[in-house]
Amino acid sequence: MEPWEVGVIALAGLWAGLINTVVGSGTLVTFPVLVALGFPPVTATTSNAIGLITGSVTGAVGYRKEWSGHGRRLAKYGVASFLGAVVGAGLLLSLPPDAFETIVPILVGTSVLLVAVQPLLARRLRERPRPDRSGSPVLYLLVFLVGVYGGYFTAAQGIMLVGVMGLLVADPLQRLNAFKNTLASVVNIVAGAIYTVVAPVDWTVVGIIAASSVVGGLLGARVGRRLPPTVLRTVIVVIGVAAIVFLLVE
Repeated sequence: MEPWEVGVIALAGLWAGLINTVVGSGTLVTFPVLVALGFPPVTATTSNAIGLITGSVTGAVGYRKEWSGHGRRLAKYGVASFLGAVVGAGLLLSLPPDAFETIVPILVGTSVLLVAVQPLLARRLRERPRPDRSGSPVLYLLVFLVGVYGGYFTAAQGIMLVGVMGLLVADPLQRLNAFKNTLASVVNIVAGAIYTVVAPVDWTVVGIIAASSVVGGLLGARVGRRLPPTVLRTVIVVIGVAAIVFLLVE
């Protein structure tokens, strides 16, 4: 790997760690970068998922004050995310690589759309009265399904979690964001552990993203909330659209 490639991956990992903590969808930065550098899509997905574990955990710890006092409830949601991640990782490894390469532009496009409409979703969640269905079986099912998606392709799972939980529980958005960071960490850890054993992984990429995303996660937890969300979302959308074009013409 050339030094400039190491630098590009490190910058992508730094930005992804920051974005994952504040908004979500950091994978829409690192995944396109890895594919553009010539890594196969499945290898890019598995290496990226493992590499971003450290950054997602850092972000979750950084938001620990927001979920303090709700650990038991969060642990229950974590079980649903755990099971979903196992299923999603199993799908990635059992389906033919061609199937993943065919569907990944659709997944990236869906993720970009979710990022683009996230401000509208957040505003609606703030304005509308929400019932407290924190123990609803429907909520656990939806968290499980998001975990399946996250285990298969990690991008935008955080935004999905905030949307799903925001519709069914009465918690403020900052607490939902804390829940999102923790549950996304669970999915990444579980899927990453499975990938480590049975999937193609580039460990050089994992090391670079792991180190740089830790710094990004710390920045996201401490100063990322002061950055204009529009700037973060714009970067994600631009890179995501570029990734779709690249994947379609490749």
